[in-house]
Amino acid sequence: MTSSPCSLFFSHFSFNMLKLRSSSLRSAAALISPAAAQPRVHLSTGPQQNHTTFYEFRTYCIRPDQNAAFLKLTNEKIHLRTAHSKLIGYWGVEYGGLNQVFHIWEYDSYSQRAAVRSALSQDPSWISEYISKAIPMLTSQDNEITYLVPWSRLQMPPQEGGVYELVSYQMRPGGPAVWGNAFQAAVTSHDAPGYGKLVGAFHSEFGQLNRVHTLWWFESADQRAEVRHKSHSDARVVAAVRNSVVHLDSQKNKLMFPCPFSPMK
Repeated sequence: MTSSPCSLFFSHFSFNMLKLRSSSLRSAAALISPAAAQPRVHLSTGPQQNHTTFYEFRTYCIRPDQNAAFLKLTNEKIHLRTAHSKLIGYWGVEYGGLNQVFHIWEYDSYSQRAAVRSALSQDPSWISEYISKAIPMLTSQDNEITYLVPWSRLQMPPQEGGVYELVSYQMRPGGPAVWGNAFQAAVTSHDAPGYGKLVGAFHSEFGQLNRVHTLWWFESADQRAEVRHKSHSDARVVAAVRNSVVHLDSQKNKLMFPCPFSPMK
């Protein structure tokens, strides 16, 4: 059976239309494909930790009428706690928070911390001599897991005594890949000229995310006020802070005095 010229025409026309439609669909798919719409970007949060050591920040709010009693009890019984893990420092907050203590504990891993918490829960001396008495004195407890930022190391102050300032920065979302360099430059601009002794710079892992902390040491509250005033007229500090502040949502600070039993004094 022979095909008519008309049927051959329509067959050829239909085949070409299908080819054209298929080609058009592929072109449209390419236009809306994410891979074609923008270059592939490998996201990163910035320099990564090369060790597992982390630091637990703890803040306790104490009943105003129990502040002295809590500090006395802790001074007498802290050895029961430090028998289980390493205490970096323990401070009373003088400015930036009332009836508060702040302490830092070091752990090698999460499994080590879990083992420490388990051992404490089964330590009869810790429970009967401290926890059972201390907990009723508190109004709240808070903790945060932090790591030292890759370019910072935990430093001891040049001498005992003095005051410590904890500055906490709530950065905008994006992580160190976005604001890490600017933040480092702002911190270094204060540390290098001696506008404060940087003890450590930390970033949060659990707790409020995109939060970084700097812990500073000063000879006294008056010395801090003096060097802070000088830093305001240092062009290097001003420029670095301007570049960093665009990534900042909020910040707060606390001036703290080390407790007599604090390893870091």
